[in-house]
Amino acid sequence: MFRTLQSRLVLSHILPLVIVIPLMYVSLSYLFETRLLLPRLAQNLVGDARLLTEIARWDYLTSGEQRSLQYYLFNLEPNPQVRLVYLRPDGTVQYSNDPDYLAQSGKAVNVPGLARAQAGEEVLLTSYSFLPGRDYSISVLMPVQAQSGQTIGILWMTYFEASLTRLFREMRLLSTLITLGSLLVGAALGSVLAFSTTRPIRQVTAAILGLAGGERSQVLVEQGPQETRDLVRAVNVLVTRLHSLEQARRQLLANLVHELGRPLGALRSAIQALSRGATQDPQLFQELTTGMDEEAARLQGILNDLAHLHDQVLGPLELQREPVALNDWLPRTLLPWGEAAAEKHLAWRVEIPDDLPQVEIDQARFAQVIGNLASNAVKYTPAGGSVQIRAGREGDQVWVSFQDSGPGIPLEEQKLIFQPFFQGNYAQRIKQGMGLGLSIAQDLAAAHNGRITLESQPGLGSKFTVWLPIDHP
Repeated sequence: MFRTLQSRLVLSHILPLVIVIPLMYVSLSYLFETRLLLPRLAQNLVGDARLLTEIARWDYLTSGEQRSLQYYLFNLEPNPQVRLVYLRPDGTVQYSNDPDYLAQSGKAVNVPGLARAQAGEEVLLTSYSFLPGRDYSISVLMPVQAQSGQTIGILWMTYFEASLTRLFREMRLLSTLITLGSLLVGAALGSVLAFSTTRPIRQVTAAILGLAGGERSQVLVEQGPQETRDLVRAVNVLVTRLHSLEQARRQLLANLVHELGRPLGALRSAIQALSRGATQDPQLFQELTTGMDEEAARLQGILNDLAHLHDQVLGPLELQREPVALNDWLPRTLLPWGEAAAEKHLAWRVEIPDDLPQVEIDQARFAQVIGNLASNAVKYTPAGGSVQIRAGREGDQVWVSFQDSGPGIPLEEQKLIFQPFFQGNYAQRIKQGMGLGLSIAQDLAAAHNGRITLESQPGLGSKFTVWLPIDHP
């Protein structure tokens, strides 16, 4: 699979080069030959032709004839790759540096553009084709005129076809070599880029497969292109999240064993005592049944927490909202916790104003929020301490606060206190429950579009406040 991926990546990087570079080669070669090389050769040929034409004209003007013209043609030859043919005004060959044309001395030759040259016009003719196997030609016909304007001869200059063809072939060969070199370099760079891209992808795939197989994957190093870095970062988030969930799962199992073991052990002891005749002692019977009821209530609380944890997994809670007057509802809801505070010899104070507005809440769910916060305040306040519960309105929100005189919560624990299964270690606090109470309360408050805030300092107690929006008619 990885080899297939690497091959695809290599092809994805090389294929554009294989297509683009030849197209660029053809385009640049055509432009180079037609816009630079061909015009430059023609310009040089025209310049040489004009020079020789002036020499021929000067020779005629000084001597009245062109007897030394052949000497100039052979000794002032500008380029050995150029064919020189001097024609008489009637188009017959007079001199040439090409033996084939020199053998035709006195004979007329068929030259394109000859008539225009005989009329006194400079003629430049080119033949070019980018397709292979075609001949190239550049020729100039330059009339030699006397002072009176009479044409006394025509200088015909052209590149030898073989020389011109060889020149273009050499240029194309050089361009081809450069193109092939570019392709090889591009292929090498594409391969390096493909392998550097597949390496982190291979690591990501291995990490995902390891997670699927139950292995513990490590956080990957972010490297490679930005897109690959984003992928690795997302996988790292997933790995971290799964590690957290695994740790939470193990913590949940440990808490369940601990929390279920105590009440079940107590229930079993009570049942054994009853089976040994404890029913004969009314007072002992009453104590055992009361204890069994308390332990059963503890088990019921654990099941409620687990049920809410299950709701968290399923998604948003469905609330049965209805208008509730908090000034009547709160005292009734807090009554059991007032009894628990009295049994622990705590100073229990409740201040709820009579003018609190109505709010729409799910009474059973919001009672769980109030119960969790009140339970924590009583649970973590030492005997002889105090718990104060107050309520009020601020803007378009109502609030209920729970202030205790317990050991307080350190700042580093305050950031984690609402996480599931978290139990602080401050002041050697006795761990009770599974660490789900505050997490459940926070989720239920959020389901009511509210929130819970915390103010605490070590040694000065803690203050939890639940805020709810007021539903205007």
